[in-house]
Amino acid sequence: MHLHIMGICGTFMGSLALLAREMGHQVSGSDQNVYPPMSTQLVDAGITLMEGYHAEHLSPAPDLVVVGNALSRGNEEVEALLNSGLPYTSGAQWLAEHVLPGRRVIAVAGTHGKTTTASVLAWLLESAGLAPGFLIGGVPRNFGVSARLGDPQAPFVVEADEYDTAFFDKRSKFVHYRPHIAILNNLEFDHADIFPDLAAIERQFHHLVRTVPSQGHLLVADEQPALERVLSQGTWTPVAHFGDQAASEWQLKLERADASRFQVIYSAGESGQDTHGQEEDGVVEWALTGEHNARNALAALAAAHLCGVDLARGCAALARFETPRRRQEVRGEINGIQVIDDFAHHPTAIAATLKGLRAATTKGRLLAVIEPRSNTMRLGALRERLIESVADADGVFWFQPAGLDWSMDELVATQGAHAQLFSDIDTLVAAVVTQASPLDRIVVMSNGGFEGVHERLLAALAAAKEGNA
Repeated sequence: MHLHIMGICGTFMGSLALLAREMGHQVSGSDQNVYPPMSTQLVDAGITLMEGYHAEHLSPAPDLVVVGNALSRGNEEVEALLNSGLPYTSGAQWLAEHVLPGRRVIAVAGTHGKTTTASVLAWLLESAGLAPGFLIGGVPRNFGVSARLGDPQAPFVVEADEYDTAFFDKRSKFVHYRPHIAILNNLEFDHADIFPDLAAIERQFHHLVRTVPSQGHLLVADEQPALERVLSQGTWTPVAHFGDQAASEWQLKLERADASRFQVIYSAGESGQDTHGQEEDGVVEWALTGEHNARNALAALAAAHLCGVDLARGCAALARFETPRRRQEVRGEINGIQVIDDFAHHPTAIAATLKGLRAATTKGRLLAVIEPRSNTMRLGALRERLIESVADADGVFWFQPAGLDWSMDELVATQGAHAQLFSDIDTLVAAVVTQASPLDRIVVMSNGGFEGVHERLLAALAAAKEGNA
């Protein structure tokens, strides 16, 4: 079968394309923004990529068109599709109908940490010899691909996004997956382009809760008021909490401030009791930093345990876990100056990333290069929180992308000499390189390609080093 995927370079749709190719389908796809790492792995898999959205991309006619949620009415290729009468579906629906039936599905949901948690979980299952399938909105470096079918008898891990499904299906994608185990990592307001308020997102999360069977499991982060409001709407599934609270069945205790080493305690009995029953514990020492990542690992350990993975074995496996692409990924080091790539784009995620890196940066400064380009940021929602989100950085280089609906001038002005604003990448790169010194760490945060700023920074640092030699 020939599948044509519209929006193929999105993290979800690109992963879907890899699964379809692995199943033996001929796959082509179109997208407005084609950039690594997704474009690279698609080409390597033998998938035909087409730049832009045009009617001719549907000729010769594919057997089925899978439409990404970034496309809407008025798009040339969408209009050609509807006029052609070709069969079409959404990515989430195709996954639910062609990949997930018969699998023990583990859905990883939450405003933040989905990619890291899903990557950790897939690695824990792999390390235990289970050969899981997975679809993840990033590229786990332990696997080198963002999706695979795995053993049909093994669990399937899916990053479960609350964003809407398609222009013809406005439900959240995750309601299609019908998981046996659902991880609810956290819940904040985001996606201001489709949700009017947090309550609207909570309703979608409860739709997900409604799909988990009574013999399944809900793993829910503690100290999350929005998630507790979701649960208060009704649960029909056993619930276990994870976090740092004594009443939680899964608890972590940091042994280092940067969270690169922490203790895991599992209490098998009822939460809220003085004695939880039988306890297990283990210690994790790994390459990631930040308490948010420790919590991600804790959630993954809990889910893996439900699949039969021994806790001690799981903790040991995390020592061999490699960060997913674009999650605290070190892109290079020149003259003692590190360039780190991170996907953070929501104020909470930016703050958590910087807090973790701050604790791990014992020498030199922490310089943040940030592009607020998500739909929520573009509309100006949460922009006031951007100021406090960068408190742990020694210097901030803001980039105002084209299409931002508000000016960042006033926001940056309130930060004084601590921050600078740029609208030109070359000027930004020159400023960062001029100010960077050996032992500094430069962390770049964006949920897009950011005009290749990582490579430009490394090239400029190399040129500066050569010029000073």
